[in-house]
Amino acid sequence: MVFRPEPSMGPQNYKTYAMTAPLRTHWRPATCEEYECEQYVHGFVTTIDVSSELGREQFNYLTHDKTRHATMQRMNMGTVKFTYPPGSRCFNWGEHRIPIGRPPHLLVVQGDWRARTGPTRRHTRVEDWVEDSAGHLGHLAEIVQRG
Repeated sequence: MVFRPEPSMGPQNYKTYAMTAPLRTHWRPATCEEYECEQYVHGFVTTIDVSSELGREQFNYLTHDKTRHATMQRMNMGTVKFTYPPGSRCFNWGEHRIPIGRPPHLLVVQGDWRARTGPTRRHTRVEDWVEDSAGHLGHLAEIVQRG
């Protein structure tokens, strides 16, 4: 649940400022090394319960995985521990993303969370976006001061 204090004016009096960097246009897939993945840097341990169907499937996958090398240790009759050294690709490697250096989208939306009251404006320079924000905050301060 989001707490938002009730605004003192209607949405037409406000602007919403946002900086966005969409995954599709501002990020690219990355290796564990590029991402500086914690598990890649320090290594990791995976413990499998081979007494379950899922555990047996995981065990089969891990023992036939040619992309990683681990030491295997049987902990007890139902548990096997796989220890992967630093430099091993993690299991979430397909989710790693890094920015490509493209500038963020600098948006100004007429209105607030209650309603959009006009078109969205896109700035190309951060300085202009900050100046727009400062000017709008000054305008709101004047309205509040007048009562």
